[in-house]
Amino acid sequence: MTDESHCRNWNGKPWHSLDFYLKETFGRKVYKLALDVGMTCPNRDGTLGTGGCIFCSAGGSGDFAAPRTDSLAGQFADAKSRISRKLPKGSMAAGLSYIAYFQSYTNTYAPLPYLKALFSEAIAFPEVCALSVATRPDCLPPETVALLSDLNQIKPVWVELGLQTIHEKTAEFIRRGYPLSVFEDALSRLREAGLSVIVHVILGLPGETDEDCLATVRHLAARRIDGIKLQLLHVLRGTDLASLYEAGCFQAMEMEACLTLLGKCLSLLPPKTVIHRLTGDGPKKDLIAPLWTADKHRFLNTFLHYLKENGIWQGISFERPTVSQ
Repeated sequence: MTDESHCRNWNGKPWHSLDFYLKETFGRKVYKLALDVGMTCPNRDGTLGTGGCIFCSAGGSGDFAAPRTDSLAGQFADAKSRISRKLPKGSMAAGLSYIAYFQSYTNTYAPLPYLKALFSEAIAFPEVCALSVATRPDCLPPETVALLSDLNQIKPVWVELGLQTIHEKTAEFIRRGYPLSVFEDALSRLREAGLSVIVHVILGLPGETDEDCLATVRHLAARRIDGIKLQLLHVLRGTDLASLYEAGCFQAMEMEACLTLLGKCLSLLPPKTVIHRLTGDGPKKDLIAPLWTADKHRFLNTFLHYLKENGIWQGISFERPTVSQ
């Protein structure tokens, strides 16, 4: 397939964007409602540790989630109100569709009856078209996977797994708290249950080379994951990572290096894998480095130009496995 035909398939972009996928799947614009329902994490409550991963801020992965309230309905209302204020003048907020995104910390780390009530309430909202649950692969017991599978018969359910890297040495350094085999097992069981899986990867972790990052992406590409979030390492105030950065233990990635690495990552991924994130967001008030990531619009425009100038598109270097993965 040519570069031009790829771009035509993805509405002019050289990658399979989430926005394109949602419009193709649901036939309309879809917005994510990030929710915070008071979950914690085994890496914070003392089960595995108390400090979380070294890059984890006070808000966990949910720095942009709706303000926590006593009710899910209240969070929905708050989040929808914020979205409506961002719509172009003259646009109608009525009739929009949403993904109920349980984002903060580990959203399957709770008793099954609580999870069932929570997720069932979320998908019962008529304007919700899908459920997305961010969690850890070591927090997916069989009964929880069965619950998610049952809900998937009502509305699509996505499970987001925080892998970050396939390299065990790095995983220990960042205090991830589980080996790669646990991720592989969770991925296999989620697939058997018919659930879509999105995997989080962090580029630029301390001690990792570009080739280390690309090895992680190749590993996931061979497993034909449904979606991926490529998150450039952000150094945020109040994290253990910030202390290491300020002590000069590692350097943040420059934009030029990120363009090159991210382009190589996209080239290795199957064309069908949906790109849920490129570089990611960090709260500007807490961002220490790299500061250039604060201007996300500028970076994405530069990245698009870089890909087109260099004839790069998603899947151009995808290595099809010789055996079933």
